[in-house]
Parts: sequence; structure tokens; C-alpha cells
Amino acid sequence: MKKVSLAILVSLSAVAGAAYAQDNGITMSNDPAKAADIEQRAQDLQNRQQSMSTAPMSDKHHKPMHHHKKPDAQ
Repeated sequence: MKKVSLAILVSLSAVAGAAYAQDNGITMSNDPAKAADIEQRAQDLQNRQQSMSTAPMSDKHHKPMHHHKKPDAQ
């Protein structure tokens, strides 16, 4: 029973260690060029989102649905 418990403990520790190692998270930088690049990308993304929300939808994407009547059973 001790071997099983030890194996589970080692496995959980390995999984926790791997998860912690892959967590890049948020990093801080004092590099003004990097900050300017990130601000530019954020501005581009915001402009793209605004243009997508204000642009009219084309008819190509929203065709009316045509429902076919089923023939009457006679």
C-alpha cells in the first residue's frame, strides 16, 4: 500500500511541476520599444474590432432561407 501511495504522490508532483513550468504568465519589461510594439498591436486590434462591428454585413453571408412546402398527402 505504501508503494501505491508513493507512486501517486510522485505522479502528482510531476504533473504539478510540469504545469508550473509551462505557466509563462505575465512578464514585466522596461524596454520602451517592446512597450511601443505591444501598444501598437493593441491599437490595431481595437481598430479591427471597431471596423468589423460597424461594417454592414454583406448579402453574401446572409442569404434568406427558402423553405419548401411539403406536398399535400392525397
